[in-house]
Amino acid sequence: MLSITLRQLEYAVAVARTGGVTAAAEALNVSQPALSVALSQLEAQIGQPLFLRRAGSAVTPTGYGRGFLEEAERILASLARLTSGATAHAPVALGCFEDLAPMILAPLLALVAVDLPGLSLVPRVAGFEALAEDLARGRIDLALSYDLGFDDRFDREEVARLAPHAVLAPDHPLAARATLSLEDLTGVPLVLADQGPSLGHMRMLFSRAGLMPRIAHRAHSLETMRSLAANGLGVGLSYCAPRPAGSAMTAARSSPARHRYRRGRTHRPGTARRCPPGGGRGAGRGTCQDDRRRAGSRAGLGRAAARVAVHTAVHTAARGSGAQ
Repeated sequence: MLSITLRQLEYAVAVARTGGVTAAAEALNVSQPALSVALSQLEAQIGQPLFLRRAGSAVTPTGYGRGFLEEAERILASLARLTSGATAHAPVALGCFEDLAPMILAPLLALVAVDLPGLSLVPRVAGFEALAEDLARGRIDLALSYDLGFDDRFDREEVARLAPHAVLAPDHPLAARATLSLEDLTGVPLVLADQGPSLGHMRMLFSRAGLMPRIAHRAHSLETMRSLAANGLGVGLSYCAPRPAGSAMTAARSSPARHRYRRGRTHRPGTARRCPPGGGRGAGRGTCQDDRRRAGSRAGLGRAAARVAVHTAVHTAARGSGAQ
């Protein structure tokens, strides 16, 4: 096995550039004998002469030496770029919780493309446990998620605090109320998310209030929850407040305090909404519809809130230390 060193390659390339051993030694600020020994050792290891040496003439590469030295120069140049940080930045692997992804991932990617054109984001959508596992093993660099299921191995930075919402059918008796409390939902059939720690978190909210939730269905996704609620099978509870189709979704332009609908009406988050009878003029055009395929109302619930946090691994086996 060859044990060629970078120093030997550097010496050989310098001799080719300067046309002599003495000139190369002066350029590299090393002694001529040391450079000659290193060059002889390199030629012995590869079993081929790299230079033609004639008394009184410049040192010139052999036919084999020309190809070898060209490749050696490329290797040294690549290493110089690598150590200087001039190489292209690796893509940032971004994890996103699966219920948040439909509402925030695409606007986020679009904003990054405009504001940070040199940054490449590679998204991964997953549940709580998968995101935590991927962070711990270094498969993703950071995760955007509710602050559930992430232990002390991870750093976290809070980016938003959200109140839970009740998702109801348009004709549900509670849909006309502007706000709801957990007490209002006592005894009401509930549809809760069955995603990792989500179910336990919702139960904890009721327990802290001294209440017992009546769980009728468990939904593995937000869309399943909305479908069950829209068909009158229970009231969904979620921190995600999905906007109807056609609402302003771009993070760059939509106001955080108001949601705009295609028909021009605005509603503040947390207020109940009822679809017009028969779906109204906007039915089938992305406005609120009364076809029971989607829940048409949602109401804010008291003071309970969840944090949306960006998580990064503090210490992982794959990386040794995490990034901030």
